[in-house]
Amino acid sequence: MILELADIRITPGSQAAFDEAIRRGVETVIASAKGFKGYKINKSIETPERYVLTIFWETLEDHTVHFRQSPAFQAWRAIVGPYFAGAPTVEHFSLLSKSS
Repeated sequence: MILELADIRITPGSQAAFDEAIRRGVETVIASAKGFKGYKINKSIETPERYVLTIFWETLEDHTVHFRQSPAFQAWRAIVGPYFAGAPTVEHFSLLSKSS
């Protein structure tokens, strides 16, 4: 399983609207993508405009090819993109270790 971590900064003052948009975008667009396994959205306490979106994918290609190169990616960006203060930083991780 692959973990996608997206560090997102939004325009100040748009948190309430973005909270709704990011949940809707994940649940109506990303959740239907090939290889999607689950997600978490975290909001910063100290920096209210910062969010961390983590998405679990079956394979790296499920995100980088099947989703990112599909019309669904454009639909996702149409929902959340208007709130971005800049391009999100996105990285992928594989599991090294975990607690039981």
